Amino acid sequence: MMRLAAIDIGTNSLHMIVVRVRADFSFEVIDREKEMVRLGAGGLDGRALTPEAMHAALQVLSKFRRLAESHRVDEIVAVATSAVREAENGGEFLQTITQQTGIRAGLISGTEEARLIHLAAAYGVSLTGETAVTIDIGGGSVEITRGTGPTVASSRSFKLGVIRLTERFIKTDPIEPREERRLVRHIEADAGEFLDAIASAGFDRVIGTSGTILSLGAIAVAGQGGQTGAPLRNRRVSAKQVRRVRKTLTALDLEKRLRVPGLEPRRADLAVAGAILLDAILRRLGAADLTLSDLSLREGLVLDYIARHRKEIAQADRYPDVRRRSVVELAERCNYWPEHAEQIARLACALFDRTRAIHGLTDREREWLEYAALLHDVGVHISYVGHHKHSYYLIRNGDLRGFEPHEIETIALVARYHRRAQPKRQHEGYGDLPHSRRRVVRSLGAMLRLAENLDRSHTQSISGIELHDRGDDALLQLRTSADAELELWAANRQAAAFERLIGKPLRTEVSKDVSRNTYVEQPHEDARVPREAVRGRGHRRVRQDDAAGAAGEVAGRRGPSRVRHRMELVGPRQGRHEDREEEERADTHDLQPAARHRLR
Repeated sequence: MMRLAAIDIGTNSLHMIVVRVRADFSFEVIDREKEMVRLGAGGLDGRALTPEAMHAALQVLSKFRRLAESHRVDEIVAVATSAVREAENGGEFLQTITQQTGIRAGLISGTEEARLIHLAAAYGVSLTGETAVTIDIGGGSVEITRGTGPTVASSRSFKLGVIRLTERFIKTDPIEPREERRLVRHIEADAGEFLDAIASAGFDRVIGTSGTILSLGAIAVAGQGGQTGAPLRNRRVSAKQVRRVRKTLTALDLEKRLRVPGLEPRRADLAVAGAILLDAILRRLGAADLTLSDLSLREGLVLDYIARHRKEIAQADRYPDVRRRSVVELAERCNYWPEHAEQIARLACALFDRTRAIHGLTDREREWLEYAALLHDVGVHISYVGHHKHSYYLIRNGDLRGFEPHEIETIALVARYHRRAQPKRQHEGYGDLPHSRRRVVRSLGAMLRLAENLDRSHTQSISGIELHDRGDDALLQLRTSADAELELWAANRQAAAFERLIGKPLRTEVSKDVSRNTYVEQPHEDARVPREAVRGRGHRRVRQDDAAGAAGEVAGRRGPSRVRHRMELVGPRQGRHEDREEEERADTHDLQPAARHRLR
């Protein structure tokens, strides 16, 4: 299942949830974290975010990133809201977040924030045909929406957050009645007209989200004899109870508010503004009660991501590994031919396995080879001419997830060398590699180049391969399910790089796989391979898991019965160039030492 992390960089608090997306596109939270950093303190109304607040936020975001990685999430979705939106250095702060944590946070408008919050509230309360008003009180702004089910009909974001109101209007503790009246007038002047329009349109219920509202709801529940810490999700609190909470908090100073049952201590200094604001909104709406919801912007981000990426989420079940999935996604974006790409991956991995004793590479490099094979032709999406170079560019810039930068560079270079010129130090990327990495690229590129030519017709006619050491040369035995003349011709022309890898000439022998054919060897005549119709797209596609299968079995798992056709290619290889471009040889310093008697 796909895993996501959603981060809300709020004015008052930073929140993150980690979720597992189910097959039905619902989700379950498997971890959550929050930290109150007061990012917007002193930085609202166009002022700059303070160095202290930014430093604290960066530390929290670094922790969030490590936690998300520990859960092996497929994607981190992060957004910043009011404080960053308004700050004069907000853009610089977002760049710093990316540089120091790797998290790419987006900046969303107040209207978009309201839409996402409504989406989460509707999901949490399970609205169907009901029309609901959603209120979310943050540190810098309050978002109010009206909609039926998850669809928003009207929404607004007001600069009425609790940090902003506290800094601007509350100068005494406890708050003086004069300050309280001034604050209420400001709220009504700013949001009153919109609230009146909602009240006139009508609604079935009001939903309250955010830490401020949940904290006020906890006080109301505790005041009615409820247990402190009791679950608040979907609990209804009457407007009269909210009114009583407001009267209680406005009568107390900070020291006494800290002892109020249900109130989160770190919100005690902002709770007065929050209570006045919530009560004023409910009174203007004429609402009888408030449904509490612990789902907010972060859950809205998850739901929005799911709605926009259903194909990728379904892909996650098909390819649980994020690395493989990102490779397949890039290939599909570039309209690759899966039958051909998967056949090349199988053939290349078979060659890798049969030459392990020579190249001494590990399963990590085998994986790189497989992914390079799957992506080797993506450059055709740009143009066939020079498509090997286009493939290199697309892989390097294809946003492959789960890979280190040096892995992406290696995969891109291996794909680049599946045709045309051999690796040379003056080539982009290759010359910058250390000697050991150049050897890896050279070895994997040689295998991919030969594998590519073993499906030159794109008909997947090679059904299996075996490689044998015969002393002075190596014998590559090919089992075929169709006419493979083109593959033999192409492989003979492009075998030089593979010969340098194994340190000896390569001979090719073809045997016919007859398990699914009626051809029978004729007496007194040489065996021959009958010409068959080219396989079309209707044939079985090579599956993802097959590419990493046993080296000796490349396409179908067919029976052992076969007729051998001695079509051994032993003549001198001349004209080993493609599209009239001379093959470029590797630097002499990079050549692989000759190897003998080490073929499996």
